[in-house]
Amino acid sequence: MKQLVIDHTPIVQFEILPITEGKLRIGNRMRIRGKLQEAEVKNGNGRVYPKEILEREAQKYMEGPIKTNTSMGELDHPDSSIINLNNVSHVIKKIWWDGDNLMGELELLNTPSGKIAQEIISAGIPLGISSRGMGSVRQLGETVEVQDDFELLCWDLVSIPSTPGAYMKLSEGKQFKSTKDYSKVSSLVTEIICSQTGVCPLC
Repeated sequence: MKQLVIDHTPIVQFEILPITEGKLRIGNRMRIRGKLQEAEVKNGNGRVYPKEILEREAQKYMEGPIKTNTSMGELDHPDSSIINLNNVSHVIKKIWWDGDNLMGELELLNTPSGKIAQEIISAGIPLGISSRGMGSVRQLGETVEVQDDFELLCWDLVSIPSTPGAYMKLSEGKQFKSTKDYSKVSSLVTEIICSQTGVCPLC
């Protein structure tokens, strides 16, 4: 039976890119790139994505949502297969493979959620990437293998990650310092949401 499959890539450091030259834009939008997901490796949720499945879904994503500019994601994803336009923070502009690592380039929108993501990144706070999809899984010993019926929906920006690896440097050569105290990151995200929107989530 298909279920919602959500997996986080670890706290990552995104490389901040300059705005693409020669294109008319309304306002400045930050572009970042880094590791989205990794194939054939057990992640923090105990799941393994076979590379042939992830390759197939990445190709479909390039030919579908990326080509039509509908490759949106949210800031802190919900447990839903629907992308909530009120919470969209970014659009994925391109994806590519580097060995078993699926890499991506994101454009942060000037939506409320996109501005929060930009502020978090500008402050040097590392973010994670979370994939959302529909599919079934199978238990194989101590790991859980994602099955052939998996369908990739999107990638969201999150504060608590889980896949190993994925540290990236800023274009000017600086690096964010990773932290294992995820509660502090979540607290900072909550404070920013509260100050920017006036809506303070209760914990």
